[in-house]
Amino acid sequence: MTGAAAISQDAADGTRLETLRKRAQFLAAARARKQVVQSMIVQARDRRDDAGHVGVGITCSRKVGNAVTRNRAKRRLRALAREVLPDLGHSGWDYVLIGRPGVTVERPYGALRDDLREALARLHAPRRPKARQ
Repeated sequence: MTGAAAISQDAADGTRLETLRKRAQFLAAARARKQVVQSMIVQARDRRDDAGHVGVGITCSRKVGNAVTRNRAKRRLRALAREVLPDLGHSGWDYVLIGRPGVTVERPYGALRDDLREALARLHAPRRPKARQ
């Protein structure tokens, strides 16, 4: 896990960030919980294991822009993941951050950070039971 693109790091409390590498991991996260905020979409999946790490995947479709724009959006999302997920991400969960056209690249970094924190808070909030009709 060397190289500039790897997101692997150790947090102060021992939570490691590991990069999702296989398509199956991304598809499993897509079938789980999802939270849409202004600058990104965050998909989260409880792996139900005690591996002691947080899985992180970053993706941006061609709708985000050309290669230069997509790479900039992914760099910003990687930096956010390194900053926020060691503290607010839950060990044993996989998170996929998906860039949104125009917004991910243009939005101020502080607002991106707030968006990710908001999405994580919503994803991990206790679920309310569905109302009966």
